[in-house]
Amino acid sequence: MSGALLVAGTTSDAGKSVVTAGICRWLVRQGVSVAPFKAQNMSNNSMVTADGAEIGRAQGMQAAAARVQPEAAMNPVLLKPGGEDSSQVVVLGRPVAEVTALSYRPMKAALLEQVLGSLADLRARFDVVVCEGAGSPTEINLRADDIANMGLATAAELPVLVVGDIDRGGVFAALHGTVALMPPADQRLVAGFLVNKFRGDVRLLRPGLDRLSELTGRPTLGVLPWLGGLDLDVEDSVGIGRTPASAGPPHGEEVLRVSVPLLPRLSNVTDLDALAAEPGVLVRYATRPEELADADLVVLPGSRATVADLAWLRSTGLADAVARRAADGLPVLGICGGHQMLARTITDDVESRAGTVPGLGLLPTDVRFAPEKTLARPVGTALGHRVRGYEIHHGVVTVDLAGEAAAEAFLDGARAGSVFGTTWHGALENDGFRRAFLTEVAGLTGRRFVPAPDTDFAAVREARLDRLGDLVAEHADTDALWRLIEAGPPEGLPLLPPGAGFSPP
Repeated sequence: MSGALLVAGTTSDAGKSVVTAGICRWLVRQGVSVAPFKAQNMSNNSMVTADGAEIGRAQGMQAAAARVQPEAAMNPVLLKPGGEDSSQVVVLGRPVAEVTALSYRPMKAALLEQVLGSLADLRARFDVVVCEGAGSPTEINLRADDIANMGLATAAELPVLVVGDIDRGGVFAALHGTVALMPPADQRLVAGFLVNKFRGDVRLLRPGLDRLSELTGRPTLGVLPWLGGLDLDVEDSVGIGRTPASAGPPHGEEVLRVSVPLLPRLSNVTDLDALAAEPGVLVRYATRPEELADADLVVLPGSRATVADLAWLRSTGLADAVARRAADGLPVLGICGGHQMLARTITDDVESRAGTVPGLGLLPTDVRFAPEKTLARPVGTALGHRVRGYEIHHGVVTVDLAGEAAAEAFLDGARAGSVFGTTWHGALENDGFRRAFLTEVAGLTGRRFVPAPDTDFAAVREARLDRLGDLVAEHADTDALWRLIEAGPPEGLPLLPPGAGFSPP
């Protein structure tokens, strides 16, 4: 068996990533070896594989759903936005260029060869490859050189399942329009639909599903119910901050409130997932100084544009609020880009090319950006516990503890009183260290908060992946999915006007 399927979506955030993960988990439960694949990902949430390659966090999560180790072939092209019209291009885990939207397009023909080579490699080693599209498959202004959606599907003859998000409304128009705007060569590969995030009695939806099938000649292969708490390793900040995240009542007497400045170029926001999974820890996102006022801990997260996001932090007044907290002895944690912002100076002739700018000056550190990106998976000790993490950064932090009696080393960074900084992502996923850190925070704030002694974040993630597999097993037409994976696109699918008259520019 060497099957494959492309999961596309009517929009960004329709649920492609979680549906792909759910299909991977369902398949591996059937004894099938399966790998996820996303040809081109645009995300600042990334991870480092065992061999030092950088890929999207979503593909790492999907690999976990498939119970395989993540690798560069699963996400051969990663675009990391750094400004309004610039992105870093990462190919097979290594940065190769900084591009604008227009300068990137001439690169895509060569990248399609790389993408198809990676897909072929995975198909040779796994029974099934579940591919995830990017954005919408009907971006008609981009179709001519597409490598992530229908360009990939037509080149590799992949059957396509289109996911629609009913929670945002207009799902029937979105599903029908997605097919209708495609040229014939693309339409013939779209085998069916999947409705995602449904709330209510599915019988109320049946007349619409039947009419959609009549209009398109394609079945709906499942209606997945709304299920909260499944935003594992999201690709971007779409939807972040809509609601506070908390795992429930505290183990001790009080909750801990964590506020996170919602940086414009926020990266690796998944660092906060482990905190949000801890009972009694409330994680929320802030854009105004007053939203930090009652926080027990402020976390400055990662950033794809440290200097620009530091300027935003100052312009909003959040920087002053963070400085006041530190002066009052209240906890602040900086991670990667957030750690860099806490330094005395930042010298950046690589990313922003701003030269030397002042940092917040809350740690005895200085930062200099290096042309080469650091990609690593370090191991160390902090607060009496073994810690594993991963590093993705150009900024190199120099720690100066001489003459700083109150400062000490902390996970390749520094601690000065109530201010902590580390370049390591993923440190909070280490259960013992996370509990020790939260205990330290509670002590600094005078809270009667006690971390739950048995929170196992790896088990929490595994349980969420099982719930995704259950969604597919219980609410999708798995027999139809098997047929698509084994046999490929069905023959004789009808063409919809005006798509039959449309051809890519």
